[in-house]
Amino acid sequence: MNTSLPSSFSTPSASSAPVGRALVVAGGGAAGNAWAIGFIAGAAEAGVDLTEADVIIGTSSGSTVAAQITSGTPTADLYAAIVADAPRPPAGGPRAGSGPAPILSGSSYLDWSNDIIGSSTDASDMRRRMGAAALAADESDGSGSARWRETVAARLSSHRWPERRVLIVAVDAYTGDPVVFDRHSGVELVDAVAASTSAMTPYPLGESRYMNGGYRRNENADLAAGYDRVLVLSPFSGRTRYPLEWGMDLATQVGELRAGGSTVETVFPDGGAGDVFDANALDPSTRRQAALGGYDQGRARAAEIAELWR
Repeated sequence: MNTSLPSSFSTPSASSAPVGRALVVAGGGAAGNAWAIGFIAGAAEAGVDLTEADVIIGTSSGSTVAAQITSGTPTADLYAAIVADAPRPPAGGPRAGSGPAPILSGSSYLDWSNDIIGSSTDASDMRRRMGAAALAADESDGSGSARWRETVAARLSSHRWPERRVLIVAVDAYTGDPVVFDRHSGVELVDAVAASTSAMTPYPLGESRYMNGGYRRNENADLAAGYDRVLVLSPFSGRTRYPLEWGMDLATQVGELRAGGSTVETVFPDGGAGDVFDANALDPSTRRQAALGGYDQGRARAAEIAELWR
């Protein structure tokens, strides 16, 4: 199983001009997943098809979005299902019933992870500490991971990697090394999404176990280097819990992309999506309002985004 960065991730040379369109969908729990789907559906209704991106980069709940919008199911149908459906388990991050891991709510998860962040010297040290703490806390017999895979599989109408380039970000819990999965990685799409959305209980793949891709960088927008037009959907509005000197924040990533020649636009939820983009973002009851707000926002900003996308 190849878990290294794809070879196409080489930094463009100074003489090469960026080309192509990249859609970056960051994590944001149940609310973030629904908001992003709503935004993409709203933009499509107004004539801007974001699924036509040359690459779609998904992190945590954003990896679920990436898989869903490239599955062949129209985004209008994905949106309608959220609006019409009863609350489901969170699209990313910890959840009740996933095994004996102690982190079962957004607020307690934040307390746990904030302690680790506060005791770490840099981003690499934080990833190693996060993985070690999660592995030490996990006393499950594997049934939790199996159930999580079933949950992820149920959310995806297709379990096959699309032909369109999709990148899904995770972190190796044993080493703390970032990993980017694509259709050439030898990993099934469901497993890649399950790994990227595992915040506390490391997800087993082969001989290793993987955790949330947001531990690499918040949005992982820098993976769009080499594309001249980049749209970033950030449910948490570019905020970061990591020290700014670590360079994990969205502003730093956007600066890097622009320095490389990319035109970058960022989109954050507005008030119509509900004031839920905090610890409550894991609550599935937030999904309907987040999707409705995202849809309205996508329609309202379609003309503006069209200037970038076309």
